[in-house]
Amino acid sequence: MSSATTTRTTFSDEQLAELLALMKGSDSVELKLTVPEPHQRSTLAALGVDALNAQIRQVFFFDTPELALNAAGVVVRARRIQGKGDDSVVKLRPVVPSELPDSLRRAAGFRVEVDALPGGFVCSGTLKGALRPDDVRLAVAGERPLRKIFTKEQREYYAAHAPEGIALDDLRTLGPIFVLKTRFTPTELGRPLVGEAWFYPDGSRVLELSTRCATGEAFQVATETRAFLAGHGVDLSGEQDTKTNKALAYFAHELVEEER
Repeated sequence: MSSATTTRTTFSDEQLAELLALMKGSDSVELKLTVPEPHQRSTLAALGVDALNAQIRQVFFFDTPELALNAAGVVVRARRIQGKGDDSVVKLRPVVPSELPDSLRRAAGFRVEVDALPGGFVCSGTLKGALRPDDVRLAVAGERPLRKIFTKEQREYYAAHAPEGIALDDLRTLGPIFVLKTRFTPTELGRPLVGEAWFYPDGSRVLELSTRCATGEAFQVATETRAFLAGHGVDLSGEQDTKTNKALAYFAHELVEEER
């Protein structure tokens, strides 16, 4: 699969063919752009984003200090969401949609999606579970086994793809990351955009802008959204550093330092 961390903004013929094949078997496409930190405030101002409309979230990842799950393409995550229940996710990436079993494709809460950034893309299979408001807090506090915040189907999905010998209850908590998420619909664009600001303990930030669309309209939506953002002075050429990879690297380093 093509890397999702790059500064190139065009695809080769081979990449384009791969992207088209992945989209054909996917449920949706999410178009993403990370904004370089020096331009984040000006971007939000240019887009008219009101920070007071943002929803507060806490995001926790679970892995080993060596990030063994991440190396195997497995992401295990849980979130606490202001005003809503918690949720949990087991994600595998990359995946090839045509190779996924039908039983998994039919499972409630399962989505196959292509994430596309400037110059890169990856297809993932995500199995999501709904939780009660205090479930994640109790699990990360050690008052409930970690496996309890994942459904039977999620545990089976994890077991099928995680490295052998690493059980859910063996994982370490990475985080939390404090997140502000807002959804807004610019009149000029005519479709909803999502802004997520991820705040790291060292004071650094990742600002991601995204929009989700059907696979058949992905190229049109990408063209229109790119033109809209460029027209508002948004930097489209910055290095694309995904928020998940940054979070995992940051907290894994913190764990290793603590254990020395």
